[in-house]
Amino acid sequence: MKAEYDFSKGTRGAVIPQKGKTRISIFIDNSILDAFRERAEKSGTGYQTMMNEALRQYIAQSEQPVTERLLRQVLRQEMPVYLKTLAPGTGTPPRKRTTR
Repeated sequence: MKAEYDFSKGTRGAVIPQKGKTRISIFIDNSILDAFRERAEKSGTGYQTMMNEALRQYIAQSEQPVTERLLRQVLRQEMPVYLKTLAPGTGTPPRKRTTR
């Protein structure tokens, strides 16, 4: 064993780098962590794997483009509410009254 070692060219980090994954530290609510651990135990998989998949699904859903199907669904929900606000028999929104 040497008396001294030169670490001037050393780098911080994992000894064996992992491709495609990064180790991080985060704070998760205890109830959320417990729920993932319970589900993982029941399904026979790791809770971190389940959390990763849940995050992946969330990102996939939030980046979905507006499709014809989605647009039709929103219109079906919103049009009845909007049509109720129209002036009876005119098909136009009621005019706001101005006070002078």
